[in-house]
Amino acid sequence: MIKKILQFLLFLGIGVSIMSWLFINQNAAFQEQCRLDGTPADQCSLTDKLLQDFGTVNIWWILAVLLAFTVSNIFRAWRWQMLLEPMGYRVGFGNSLMTILVGYLANLFIPRMGEVVRAGSLARYEKVPMEKVMGTLVVDRLMDFLCLALVVGLAFLFEGNTVLAFINQNKSGSESGGLLSNPLVLGFLAAMALVAILVWSLRKKLAQIALFRKVGALLKGFLDGIRSVFKLKNPVLFIAYSLGIWVMFYLQCWFNLKAFPPTAQLDWSAAMMVFVFGTFGFVIPSPGGMGTFHALCIASLALYGISGSDGFSYANIAFFSVQIFYNLVAGLFSLWLLPRWNKKEG
Repeated sequence: MIKKILQFLLFLGIGVSIMSWLFINQNAAFQEQCRLDGTPADQCSLTDKLLQDFGTVNIWWILAVLLAFTVSNIFRAWRWQMLLEPMGYRVGFGNSLMTILVGYLANLFIPRMGEVVRAGSLARYEKVPMEKVMGTLVVDRLMDFLCLALVVGLAFLFEGNTVLAFINQNKSGSESGGLLSNPLVLGFLAAMALVAILVWSLRKKLAQIALFRKVGALLKGFLDGIRSVFKLKNPVLFIAYSLGIWVMFYLQCWFNLKAFPPTAQLDWSAAMMVFVFGTFGFVIPSPGGMGTFHALCIASLALYGISGSDGFSYANIAFFSVQIFYNLVAGLFSLWLLPRWNKKEG
């Protein structure tokens, strides 16, 4: 319990620190712009601007954002059912969907905890072995990675010059020869190779130890979950769900841009670039992407002439509409409903 509290405080501290740093920098730039425009300092508050910007949001576009996110979760729940079915487990749609929402709620507190909570919840209510559920989540994340790679490829195709300009402006350390020239990285890779050789050479002796037998059983469960993708009755539908999830994610970003007047003029290809960098903001560990999502959104929008203060407002609007409002409300409701739903089903 203490460990989880410390983890939560650590990641919360990271998110708050990044947000504070962003606010300080954006506030300084905003004050300078006010000075250039001749606006009195007492009428130049970034906090007031942020509140005013929330008031300018088109609520219909925000409802479209929430609808797109809901559809993405439905696709993910159906896809998860498909992964579990080849192993002989026909899980209910309600449990599949609600455990996903509870997982999103957990990610708001501790990054990456959502997968564990999601798997543990489904294993509990559907009586599926935990290791098999975790195996399907490996496939789930692998498909997300492949779809993200596809989106990045499309971003380079349609917005290549903009993306390359961003990379060129932000790359560092190229003169050092890259990661593989770093002695720490080389040492780590050598150590991992040595461990792999030792485990392989001593595998028969290790197999006699109870702990390693348990690890072996867990690995077998993982492999069963991963193999399930090759036993699907309808792999085309599985791919369609996977693409559908990411189309909905992209539409969330585009609809959020449409909802905020300073970004409403950006076209679909610019929205793709903003989507790519915003998504990388969620990959970096912080509670729900706090701070990291904001920083990358601001950087990407700057390439289209959107000021830092407007980019900061957009990021907060997008963050609060889904990460705070939707995931908090839907996650808490699912957490409350799950035991009652399964009592009713029982």
